[in-house]
Amino acid sequence: MRELHISKANIRDTQFALVKQAPVGEGQARLKLDLFALTSNNVTYAAMGTGMLGYWDFFPASEGFGKVPVWGFGTVTESNAPDIAVGSRFYGYYPLAESLDVIPKKTATGFVDTAPHRAPKAALYNVYTDISLDPAYNANYEPEQTLFRPLYGTGWWAADFIKQADAKTVVLSSASSKTALATAHQLRNLGGTEVIGLTSPGNEAYVRESGLYHRVVLYDDAASLKVQAPATYVDFLGRAELNATVHRTLGNALKRSIIIGVTDWAGERASAPLPGPKPEFFFVPTYAAERLKADPQLGPAMMRDLRAFYPASHAFVAPRRLTGADAIQTAWTQLCAGETSPRDGLVLSWS
Repeated sequence: MRELHISKANIRDTQFALVKQAPVGEGQARLKLDLFALTSNNVTYAAMGTGMLGYWDFFPASEGFGKVPVWGFGTVTESNAPDIAVGSRFYGYYPLAESLDVIPKKTATGFVDTAPHRAPKAALYNVYTDISLDPAYNANYEPEQTLFRPLYGTGWWAADFIKQADAKTVVLSSASSKTALATAHQLRNLGGTEVIGLTSPGNEAYVRESGLYHRVVLYDDAASLKVQAPATYVDFLGRAELNATVHRTLGNALKRSIIIGVTDWAGERASAPLPGPKPEFFFVPTYAAERLKADPQLGPAMMRDLRAFYPASHAFVAPRRLTGADAIQTAWTQLCAGETSPRDGLVLSWS
């Protein structure tokens, strides 16, 4: 089995590994990864691979390397697990490898991987959904699902989180990133908030043409930001200098600062406290679980909006299908280097 191992010290450095697979044991199943996406979200997983979130821990690799998690579809090729049939197909969280061995525990819509090393992780990441039982599945939009299903969910719940604070203005960094687009899309759906996108000169035209932002501001012009209070800043970039500028410029108007991503993974991190509200990390699994306890109808609402977004996403992103190990490695390298057009949705398969 081929795997792409990524250096934890420098995520641009990669190497292929040919791993000999053990026989599928009793109670286990093996899934072949059919289709998956690579986006800046996966770069965030790698950049935050160690520490509190520990994304490298999901799929261990050789010393000093990790297998970055990806979202996609896999087909069961071998099974010694009750109720998990060969040929069945599941959407979920996979390693950047040709296949994944799981210890499945059946659920109403699929299974949970009960592998001991995954037990301490957020439950959302261990859930695999049978496409025949999946309310969010649409056979006509599989590439769109690999690209946007996890990102749209993050954006949808982030918009819900933001609206709880009744912000009049929301400023999003890395406005061309797919999670930022999803957040802006849902904020526009909810209404009542001015949405401002911060971006680079190279992506300015794309962000303006998306139609999702009321205003578009270049990073170099962030010191000139004017907003209506109360304002919320949502950071998908992770660039310390920009964050400090936004905090200083918005001053007392800034009531909440939220961290979601790190698209600028190589940038300098903040070493001193920022003026104004302390940045808070938005972790979807925890927030969504609490909100669903309080209002179970949010679940069906999110699924309905997600299905509607698959065709709507074509206005912003075109899926770009790529096949083969070399294409996967090249796509990862270009993504890390910021050389991928925001219009391209990288949808890949091993063969």
